[in-house]
Amino acid sequence: MNQEKRLEILKTLQADNPTPKTELEYHSNFELLIAVVLSAQATDKSVNEATRVLFPLANTPQAVLDLGPEKFTDIIKHIGLYRSKTKNVMKLCEDLIEHHNSQVPTDFDSLIKLPGVGQKTASVVMNVAFEKPTIAVDTHVFRVANRTGYAKGKTPEIVQKKMERYTPLPYRADAHHWFILLGRYICKARKPECWKCPIEQYCEYKEKNLEPPEPKKPKKRLLPIED
Repeated sequence: MNQEKRLEILKTLQADNPTPKTELEYHSNFELLIAVVLSAQATDKSVNEATRVLFPLANTPQAVLDLGPEKFTDIIKHIGLYRSKTKNVMKLCEDLIEHHNSQVPTDFDSLIKLPGVGQKTASVVMNVAFEKPTIAVDTHVFRVANRTGYAKGKTPEIVQKKMERYTPLPYRADAHHWFILLGRYICKARKPECWKCPIEQYCEYKEKNLEPPEPKKPKKRLLPIED
């Protein structure tokens, strides 16, 4: 894919959604960090269901520790990998209290050292909380970037580097939101819905699904047998 086509993709996505936002619910940098940690291999919907219960009870590092691992686990137990996430969040809160005065660090290197925080999580926090032009690559972004040809790579790290290199600065802060939403609702893993994709004309995917499914016919109801 050439740079001219990439720019058209970005312009189209911007026109379609000028101010994209994360679908995770939060009211502070700490809440955002915890929500993103919980979202690994889980849906935003399931995370929001948990944090709607969690955050009114505990939305600071000390409050989470006071809540305790058993209660925390009980709240998030419907989320994938909940046991390991509980351990990581407890250690993360201890680190924030001990090393960062209970505040979420504002630099990438400090964030990525926190328990349970990988490159994707740190990139999301840097982008959403601190408005840095980072591009976080989750499964949706990875799929869309490769499938469309925008930024091909065998690992999320390679895709992130390419996306940040190919994406002009004015679009970079919003790019991962656009790609996430595109992957979640249109460019789906099993069968992309290309017929309603705003960037279909620029996409280089060879197996496009351009025919919408036929509406399901209502089942015929059997007439009651008369006596």
